[in-house]
Amino acid sequence: MSEPSSRPSSRRAAREARTDPATGGGTPAAHNPTPRAGRNLYAAIGVGVLLGLIVVLSLFLQKEIFVAVAMAASVIGCVEMLRAMSHGDLHPPTIPTLVAAAAVPLVAYLWGATALAFSVVVAVLVIVVWRALGRIDGMPRDVAGGALVTLYVPALVGFAMLLLAEDDGPQRIVVFILVTICSDIGGYIVGVIAGKHPMAPSVSPKKSWEGFAGSVTGCVLAGSLSVALVLDGRWWVGALLGVLAVVAATVGDLCESMIKRDLGIKDMSNLIPGHGGLMDRLDSLLVVVPVAWAVLTPLVAVH
Repeated sequence: MSEPSSRPSSRRAAREARTDPATGGGTPAAHNPTPRAGRNLYAAIGVGVLLGLIVVLSLFLQKEIFVAVAMAASVIGCVEMLRAMSHGDLHPPTIPTLVAAAAVPLVAYLWGATALAFSVVVAVLVIVVWRALGRIDGMPRDVAGGALVTLYVPALVGFAMLLLAEDDGPQRIVVFILVTICSDIGGYIVGVIAGKHPMAPSVSPKKSWEGFAGSVTGCVLAGSLSVALVLDGRWWVGALLGVLAVVAATVGDLCESMIKRDLGIKDMSNLIPGHGGLMDRLDSLLVVVPVAWAVLTPLVAVH
């Protein structure tokens, strides 16, 4: 005679086999809009389009509107990182970090690259002094966390402000965003369809070498076309930008994945439906923007 629990156990196993592994929920995979990449595709597309419209409108209505949008994004990104760090018992000083989040991009837009570097140094020094006036326990970790947040968010947003400050700044921002988005889209599509060999399974199991090849293709094509058509530059400059951008975007994505894994969280927040936190969308953009500035500034003439 079989044991009474064998049939319920079999039924439970069958239910688990029908469960979509990407969500961990009880929705059958055949009817779930969440693809292999693990996000709700409908929400991701809708919110992505909305964010894109905000960026484009703010860019071409008036530069200062985009500066305000960038400052707000910098502050929100820092808030998300500070909250995420609390999961790892890291507590960087909030006030100087958030002041730096708003001030550093503005300084970069108004006074240029030298002022950007100076403002970042000042911001880190203020964080050190502010934290040194508090309790001794955990001070080195908290200072390191505050410095990381400042260097990772407002300092990199500052490079976008350097691009924007040029006469054709809005067009340069568009090129930089297009290249980064095409890296994500190319990697996403090819990774979902053909991804079989993980790049870094212990850090980001869904990122594959096949997806990386798709990112390279998308980045190089987008860079070549956008630099030639939007900035009237040479196509090979766009191809160079594409190659460097895809490396930077991949490194940025893996770095944030390592940060989240170390802190024991899945997303920086749940601010954006289908995307997680704002930092979950900015990770690639933030790391690509200094690369875009370094390539476009000397190699593409301002029009």
